[in-house]
Order: sequence, then C-alpha cells, then structure tokens
Amino acid sequence: MAHILFVMTGVDYWTLADGTKHPTGYWAEEFAAPYEAFKAAGHTVVVATPGSVIPSVDRGSLAPEVNGGAEGAEKIAETLRAATELTQPINLEDADLAAYDAVYYPGGHGPMEDLAVDAVSGKLLTDALASGKPLGVVCHAPAALLATADADGKSPFAGYRVAAFTNAEETQAGFADKAKWLLQDRLIELGVDYREGEPWAPHIEVDRNLYTGQNPASSAPLAAEILKAL
Repeated sequence: MAHILFVMTGVDYWTLADGTKHPTGYWAEEFAAPYEAFKAAGHTVVVATPGSVIPSVDRGSLAPEVNGGAEGAEKIAETLRAATELTQPINLEDADLAAYDAVYYPGGHGPMEDLAVDAVSGKLLTDALASGKPLGVVCHAPAALLATADADGKSPFAGYRVAAFTNAEETQAGFADKAKWLLQDRLIELGVDYREGEPWAPHIEVDRNLYTGQNPASSAPLAAEILKAL
C-alpha cells in the first residue's frame, strides 16, 4: 500500500490588497474527497504543514450550499472530524520525499498566503516533479508552484500543462477585485501551460507525473487519476 503526503496550508487567513485578513485555510472538499478515496483504497495519509501547525478549514467550505445541501455538509464535516491525520501534522521541513509514493496539495485560499512563498515547499515540489512520483495539486494550491522559481524566475514547472482556479471563478467568488494578485495571472507568468475549463466544472490536467485540478469539484476526479497511477 502507498504512503501519500498531504501538504497543507498552515494559515487561517489570506491578506487582501487593502491589508485586511480574510478568514480562510484549506477547502474541505479538496481534503475530504481525495482523503476518502485514498483511505478506501487502503493507502496511508500523512499531513504536513509549515511548523506542524494543525491546518484550519475554511468555514465557508462547510456550508450546505457548497456541499449539495445539509446532508452533504454534515458528511464532509464528519470526514474531517474522523481524520486524525489532521490533528497530528508533521513539520513540512521534516517531510522526506523518499518515504512517500505520492504527494498531494489541497487548496483553499490559505496556500496563496504561505505556500506561495515557502522555500521548503518549493524544494519539495521540485524534487517530487523530478522523482516521477504522482504529484497532485488542486484549485488554489498551485500557488505553491510560485515558490519553485529560481532567482531568474525560472521554474521546473514551466511548460507543464496546469489547471488551477481561474480568474473567472475568482471573479464569481467575489475576490478578484480584492486580491493582491490572481493565481491564473501568476501561473502564466511562471511559464506553465495554463489550461482553463468552465467555471466550477470538474477539469483536470495530467502532464507526465503532474496532476492538477481547477476547483473543488476537480479534487475527486484528480484523486481517481492518482489512484490509477499508484
């Protein structure tokens, strides 16, 4: 059975352009759907965060309206409550890629704040890409790819097909005009081959060992593709 490293944000806020801190963290579905799929297949999940901080869920991601109703919201909340891995994260600095068969980054706005500028995460991503092991990154988590750029702005992810949260989705979510920067713009600047699907519809890209998803609805299909690879 495989060991899968979940690299998650360690913050519970996202600093907007006006300096205010928007409460956030990780997006529930983007943790829960892959977590359930991997565990059901018999795999082991280990959570890592910067500084071993227990990850905070974005409260908005627990709302009935984003989980198909009250029943879906309760189901996802129960998954999070039962996931003891969330309460025992290892320090990202101590994560040894050699000990894992795959790496997965769930999104939420949190990664825009910390993982986007985290050199330890950037090195892990670079090493994971080079290793050939499945590397999954979904929604806002591709912000972490920005930390792989060298002093000249060059990234090993340049030229790879990447799906990530779109400007259209950020606009519809009400944050495009409040953000310091937009993920789609920054990824294009990084040199990735950015691929955009319909807002909120599942859309994944698989390029070599890089598996990326556009939004929360993409996390379950992304996990299914990683499971095939494992």
